Amino acid sequence: MNIFDDFKFNSPKSLINTFSDEQTCIDFLEKIIWNGEPVSPYDKTAKVYRCKNNRYKCSKTKKYFTVKSITIFRNSNISLQDWFLAIWYYASHKCGLSSMQLHRDLELTQKTTWLLLNKLRKSSSFENGHILANEVEIDETYVGGKNKNRHSNKKFKNSQGRSLKDKTPVFGMIERGGKVNSKVVKSTTANELIPIILRNVELGDTTYTDEWMAYTDLGKYFDHSQVNHGAKQYVVGNAHTNTIENFWSQLKRAIVNPHRFVSSKHLQRYVDEFVFRHNTCKMQTKERFIHLITNIKGSYLTHKELIA
Repeated sequence: MNIFDDFKFNSPKSLINTFSDEQTCIDFLEKIIWNGEPVSPYDKTAKVYRCKNNRYKCSKTKKYFTVKSITIFRNSNISLQDWFLAIWYYASHKCGLSSMQLHRDLELTQKTTWLLLNKLRKSSSFENGHILANEVEIDETYVGGKNKNRHSNKKFKNSQGRSLKDKTPVFGMIERGGKVNSKVVKSTTANELIPIILRNVELGDTTYTDEWMAYTDLGKYFDHSQVNHGAKQYVVGNAHTNTIENFWSQLKRAIVNPHRFVSSKHLQRYVDEFVFRHNTCKMQTKERFIHLITNIKGSYLTHKELIA
């Protein structure tokens, strides 16, 4: 029997009924993070003493801690019930969730929900970095809008094609039928991209790319096939990059709606969010909710860091 079967929630309404007060939320966190046996964040081998008000004391360092202090809930004035609702909405909105929408749903300020969502996006990064194998499609894209859609005084000269004057490059790899990894990069040169590929793709497996020159030497490490998009060649046998391009289209649609605009400074967190959504797409919302909470240990972001 799964230890979480005692918790019955499959909708926001049942979530509120299940976690009706702060203590119920804390009990759930202790079960999901510690399996009911508190572990000191300062020394995992130390004995832990239970104190009042859900606090614990590390026997070796003499420091106090709670289950909230080792997660993104640390120093948060938001109730855990609101946090749990926010995580539920974040996990259930397939196309992304704006801070304005969450502000209306939770009746918190937009400034608060913006920070809250960015904390959740940062927490989602644990799904971005899998080792990929078998057949892997590799591609890069550019985020930043089209020059022709800008006001005349905001247009950039000579910004066609792969120019980085007005766009931010994002690199991605996807295992067919499996996980995706994606990262905001400084450039799309071979020196930048090849080391990332070597760290994330099993040597000797099959890779598919377009004709971009950064991928020229992939044949030294992988079974490498290309399609030439410049010559309107999109599929050659099993070679194509349609799967990773589908991921790009989902990411860019989400930036346009509901987010409208994402600065390059925060772009990696939004990429992490949609990597998380893709990699957990076969999960039910409850499973994704538990999967995210289970992996938020140690993830922390302050408002000061966010706006720095």
